[in-house]
Amino acid sequence: MTRPTSAPLLFAAAVSLLAVFPSQSGTAQTAEEEPRALTIEGAASGVQSFDSVTVTSSSPLSVQFGDLVEEPTCMRGPQAQSSAHFGRNGQPTPREFEMAKTAWSYFESSYQSETGLVNAVGSFPSTTLWDTASYISALVAAYELCVIDKRTFDDRANRLINTLRNLPLYRGEAPNKVYNAATGAMVDYANQPGEIGMSANDIGRLLVWLQILKERHPHLANGVDNVPMRWNFCNLINDDGRMFGSFTQSDGNTRYVQEGRLGYEEYAAKGFALWGFDVDRAMSPEPVNYVEIFGVRVPYDGRDPRVFKNQNYVLTEGYILDGLEMGWDLPTDRSNDGTVASNGWRAEFANRIYLVQQRRFEQTGVITARSEHQIEGSPYFVYDTIFADGYPWNTLDPTGEYQPDRAAVSAKAAVGMWALWDTDYTDLLFEAVADLSQPDRGFYEGLYENGNGFIPLQTANNNGIILAALLYKVQGPILQRVNQNTQVWDTAFIGTDIRDNKCHPNRMVEEVPCCACANSNQIPPVIPVEEFVYCRPVVGGTEIGATECSTVEHNFPRPQVRQVLPSSCPMLVSNP
Repeated sequence: MTRPTSAPLLFAAAVSLLAVFPSQSGTAQTAEEEPRALTIEGAASGVQSFDSVTVTSSSPLSVQFGDLVEEPTCMRGPQAQSSAHFGRNGQPTPREFEMAKTAWSYFESSYQSETGLVNAVGSFPSTTLWDTASYISALVAAYELCVIDKRTFDDRANRLINTLRNLPLYRGEAPNKVYNAATGAMVDYANQPGEIGMSANDIGRLLVWLQILKERHPHLANGVDNVPMRWNFCNLINDDGRMFGSFTQSDGNTRYVQEGRLGYEEYAAKGFALWGFDVDRAMSPEPVNYVEIFGVRVPYDGRDPRVFKNQNYVLTEGYILDGLEMGWDLPTDRSNDGTVASNGWRAEFANRIYLVQQRRFEQTGVITARSEHQIEGSPYFVYDTIFADGYPWNTLDPTGEYQPDRAAVSAKAAVGMWALWDTDYTDLLFEAVADLSQPDRGFYEGLYENGNGFIPLQTANNNGIILAALLYKVQGPILQRVNQNTQVWDTAFIGTDIRDNKCHPNRMVEEVPCCACANSNQIPPVIPVEEFVYCRPVVGGTEIGATECSTVEHNFPRPQVRQVLPSSCPMLVSNP
């Protein structure tokens, strides 16, 4: 970052340079000789600024400097981090650093020191695994951006790991959907004691951030590995690689249901895949359909909600989380390359999700950054979609009721898109939400599209994603595969039935393919090369990667004023 230099320092630098370059004869210049001059642009002295300062001397000068005082810099992060990545690159500006401190303030005001957990919403002591993952996101980013020191980071991380390691589990299997943040007890959504089921999506997101935590901080890996080691995954992942959640029925029995739709499902599945689970079916976009909105073929889940009883919400969040955290890479990719998305169709679809929102603004003037978000009062939560239930820009509550007045510019979606796409439109999104906060409480959820002001709520998910986006700008994809140590997760209980009984993967055993398999035809990718419009496809390996993702050349022209004839002609009166 270039800072204005004071006039005395500029003068010292200038005359020092003059001293270095004496006249060719080696003697002082005479009065007849042309005096030498050095011009320095962009000078400042006190509160005054100048376009330039010129120092003139007819003889060499000698200047002595004291010790150089260097400004402190923040240089944390893995040494193997990407030097270039999609979207914005560079150190945080002073404004962005203040934003990071503001976002972190939420995790100070809503922190439960006894458990190490953080409230999901404001002062209400309840949380989910999804929101806990967003807290880990905030914790990692706040440390890397030098908002907090290592002592604070380690204290909070170890308290959290201890609580996660000892959480009571739903029916003894895996974490409950909701916990009391102050006590760590299983509760329902009203924060009353109860077991209500498991969320595969929430568990998948937590697994992403537990992996990030032990990759970036190997000294925590042993504790991190012991968290999922207690869980039984047999009902969460079925034999054909799909994810299942569960809920408690009115009769007290547990019902397991396939969980996830296009956008969220593949993101959460990557969390399981990072730990060695076979979730290829859940990571596939099939079945996928498309709807054209403002000239963009927007992908949506092809499963009929009338049959599967699960709405197909098209939202920004799953795609930007994948980009910020994993760079739209495959879980097996250890290259740490921020300029190639090895999970190419995810990058392609993300560009469509971004572009259709930019197009909506260009055509209607409505600033658009759509995601799920909390709201004040009933119904307390909405899915603010790009497409759902057959309609574009459909805002629905969890019961499926239309809530158009609750549509908003989501702060997390706006800052996330700003980090991943360096465009004039994301500059506008950034300005819409960059100051939408309380310095000691964090960022508000968003800004209502209809002009009803901001959503007066702060949440862990919103502030955690904002911190992750600010870190992405500096370091690129946050999951950096740098920990080469032996993993307890891979070695524990080898030679016993415990791993099999809990359906844990066994990465210490490699299955050798049969001799005939080498001659089999390669299965074509689900999303072919022809489908790539906004990213350049990179063919190789078992998937199609993507690079040079851009939407600039595909912008619609702005709407033009339409001229019409008047319905009547005015009477012409001649001057007398």
